[in-house]
Amino acid sequence: MRFSESLKKNRDFQTVYNKGKSLANSYLVMYVMDNGLEKNRLGISVSKKVGNSVVRHRLTRLIRESYRLSEEHFRSGIDIIVIARAGAKEKGYHQIESALIHLGKLHKIYK
Repeated sequence: MRFSESLKKNRDFQTVYNKGKSLANSYLVMYVMDNGLEKNRLGISVSKKVGNSVVRHRLTRLIRESYRLSEEHFRSGIDIIVIARAGAKEKGYHQIESALIHLGKLHKIYK
């Protein structure tokens, strides 16, 4: 992630959940909030309901890589939290990337 950092602290996640705007599609949910910084911060959450640790880590890697490769198209200065839904469990890279870009366009943060 060249232009981005990770959201790691629970406090930061809670702030975005409470004050951010959320939209969803069949594979992902995306929360977005302005952060007042020069760079984006990305947080990824995959619940135990989605699958075992192997499945959850695979989804996390797919989401992170999808964001990393399309990062220059996202507007900067925002906090983004991406939550994987159970429907994403058996999807490949291209479906996850497409879902991420779709949500970015819905939020009007993807150029």
